[in-house]
Amino acid sequence: MSGRNSLSRRQFLGGMAGGLFVTGLSATLPLPAWALTSPRNIHQGVTRYPAKSYFDLKFSYSPLVINGKKGRATAINGTVPAPLIRWREGDEVTMDVTNNMEGTEHASIHWHGILVPFRMDGVPGVNFDGIQPGETYRYNFRVQQAGTYWYHSHSRFQEQTGAYGPLIIDPKDGEPFHYDREHVIVLSDWAFEDPETIFRNIMLDPEYYIYYQRTVFDYLNRIQEEGFAEANAELLPFRKMNMSPRDLSNVTGSIYTYLMNGHSPDMNWTGQFDPGETVRLRIINASSMSHFDVRIPGLDMTVVMKDGKVVKPVGCHEFRIGVAETYDVLIRPAGDKAYTIFAESLDRSGFTRGTLTPAEGMTAAVPKQRPVPDRTLKDIGMGMMKGNYFGGMSDEMMHKMHQKRLDMQNPDIDGPKGPMPFMPDENNPDVAMTVMDPKQRMDDPGVGLGNDGWKVLTYKDLRSAEPQPYSPVVDRELTINVTANMGRGIFALDGKKYTEHPGPYLFRHNERLRLYLVNHTMMEHPMHLHGMWMQLENGGENDDIPFVHTYLLKPGEVASFRITPIEKGDWAFHCHLLYHMEAGMFQVIRVA
Repeated sequence: MSGRNSLSRRQFLGGMAGGLFVTGLSATLPLPAWALTSPRNIHQGVTRYPAKSYFDLKFSYSPLVINGKKGRATAINGTVPAPLIRWREGDEVTMDVTNNMEGTEHASIHWHGILVPFRMDGVPGVNFDGIQPGETYRYNFRVQQAGTYWYHSHSRFQEQTGAYGPLIIDPKDGEPFHYDREHVIVLSDWAFEDPETIFRNIMLDPEYYIYYQRTVFDYLNRIQEEGFAEANAELLPFRKMNMSPRDLSNVTGSIYTYLMNGHSPDMNWTGQFDPGETVRLRIINASSMSHFDVRIPGLDMTVVMKDGKVVKPVGCHEFRIGVAETYDVLIRPAGDKAYTIFAESLDRSGFTRGTLTPAEGMTAAVPKQRPVPDRTLKDIGMGMMKGNYFGGMSDEMMHKMHQKRLDMQNPDIDGPKGPMPFMPDENNPDVAMTVMDPKQRMDDPGVGLGNDGWKVLTYKDLRSAEPQPYSPVVDRELTINVTANMGRGIFALDGKKYTEHPGPYLFRHNERLRLYLVNHTMMEHPMHLHGMWMQLENGGENDDIPFVHTYLLKPGEVASFRITPIEKGDWAFHCHLLYHMEAGMFQVIRVA
């Protein structure tokens, strides 16, 4: 373990221990009203939200203090997180966004998951030029949807430095389910390190911030538990491929402080309830690089929305929320006791937490963190490599796999046929691995989940409760491969970084497209498509396949979506891990 990571780990663990006992430390200067501890009560049918259609938003640099340490944030209207914006479905809204930051840095706002004209989508270099210092850009459009969303800068690393906020759209015809109170929960990750430095570090060494890599003691323990042959059958192929079973995240709790509504675990964001109420939690992952596993020990959760779209209620005790996803859940806390909202990072390098309480001053126990999970070869779609100490497949095996994939293709589009095989140039240094037999993994809760004795939500559980406006007939199929060579700091689509692609992917206006995404890397990637819905083919009938704007694609996974491009123009499609996107896992979709 390097000296830099050892020091960071000690600092991190010290801060984490303090989080179990210390509350009330100062947070951002200032926090927006919606994010304050014990915010004003929000009751459905009691508080009537004013129909506001104009918003004035200003970018500026602002001080930020977390656990007594001061940094500089990219703030919107002076706060981190940014103000809560509330629209009403069917209204025409106007947002004047001004860049008051010094220097030459442009600004932007992308309305994540919102259907807008392409000039209103807010991606510099794709559908507008960005907002230069001293300039104001006017966003104006009619709101076509309802639900829980968020907004953030799409300019370089401003999202990492604080330019994100919640966006709530009230339905014009009333809510589709009953609740008595709501709380908005925004999860995020904060680093006092300059994001340009973070980016440079992980491009030079993707394990720079990973202090939890396996040690010789882990190896010996595994031999003792499983035997020499079994332990090496799994680990030696990883070593031969220059990969690690613990390549879970590029940026970890060794440098991040995980936040809930701008509060660290020490600060302990708190929201109130009355016993017996039904409480709606609008949970948004506004992180740059961190996926979270969310649970409330002692309470069941009922998921009622995914990415702002209503789903048929499904009960669970925990769910994984990838970067940029949103989930709405209903809970029914009872009794005179407090509950902990616990959001643990996927790699188990840290957590954030908050408290739900019927009275001020009450707290609940903070769960013990679980051990760092290990990926298996099967987890990354490379199960055929187990026991292959030489790492790699024979020419005969490669040919059989390739032929199997080709045999799956059929020009008659009447159901999922499987993705087109991805056979990159063998000399392409941008592709470290190719999954020859990708699997549907929508019923898999994800690495590190599903072994605790409680129900974990999967994508397979989701069924849309909204009308199906699109045809069941698919006109065309397209495959996009998610590729990488982490050792070289390369993150790409179809083996090419954004700057290397010959042009945009072409979607036809109003066609019914089946899009396959295949993950040829050993990390999860939250894939986000701007400007249109992706409908997840998760085994449901045509009328109840769920709508998503972001999908957390597992290693070795193939997922298929039905898409109807309804707005012409150029749209971004990318991994929502900020540093992966900036490294090249980004492309333009042209709808014509």
